Amino acid sequence: MKKLLFGTTALLALSALFAFDWPQNEILSDSFYSYFAQLRGGTIGTSLVFSESREVKAADEGHLLAVISEHDEDELFESTLGNAVVLAHKDSLVTVYANLDAKNLPALYELRDVQTGTSFGETGTSSWQQGEGCLEFQVLDTKNHTYVNPRILMPRIGKEHQITIKNVTAVSKKGTAYDLGTAKTIPAGVYQLYRERQEIAMPYKTTVFINGAVAEALTYDTLSEVNGKISVSGKKNYDVRVMYPDSEKQFLGEVTLAKGKNSIMIIAADILGKEKQIVYTVDVR
Repeated sequence: MKKLLFGTTALLALSALFAFDWPQNEILSDSFYSYFAQLRGGTIGTSLVFSESREVKAADEGHLLAVISEHDEDELFESTLGNAVVLAHKDSLVTVYANLDAKNLPALYELRDVQTGTSFGETGTSSWQQGEGCLEFQVLDTKNHTYVNPRILMPRIGKEHQITIKNVTAVSKKGTAYDLGTAKTIPAGVYQLYRERQEIAMPYKTTVFINGAVAEALTYDTLSEVNGKISVSGKKNYDVRVMYPDSEKQFLGEVTLAKGKNSIMIIAADILGKEKQIVYTVDVR
């Protein structure tokens, strides 16, 4: 079957109703290898990556769109998804099951209409995952052109990773960084706020309040592709250069600080709604 290339396809935020079964056996919520919207290989990750090599199965009934091969003589570049299956579902949703073992492909080419739980065989090491033999699972909404966080559609088992808010900095338009934990006086102006990025844990929502009013809110339920770049939507569309300027920082929002005393409150919540918050008071001149 010819490889299918998606280009700018993406996904919509859906309700918290669990629309999909798990594409592998259930694991604890804090056991995934990489979470949706986390920094991965210099870009914003659009997949949920499982942590173990296990059997992969259809998360819902659907129709086979494509079987992607790691190696395709008709294509100049190899697939970054490795060997993968692409299914179309109702409500314009598409699921992608990537990093499959090559020995599964002959049987997968014969599929047409797929039932929930249909086996796609075992995972392999065919995609760009640093040799990890684990499933890379994507959900796309082709109608609304967004990547959807698979976790909002799947049952959740066990505790989440604890979200932390540490080493928050305010970076001015000129690139000057102020540590809000120690800086008591900073100039008035527009700032980008960053927290210390956690290597694995990923918040579901972050909100910044200035003097009690919401200044920015980022929710990691969907990602969009804007001008060819994966972006998080807030007041603006923020690509990886803003979201993760380096491996140590994660963007919280863009705020305007006016002259006078300013209260900056930051709340980070996990997907279950458990919140962590911190408040800084700065004198803006």
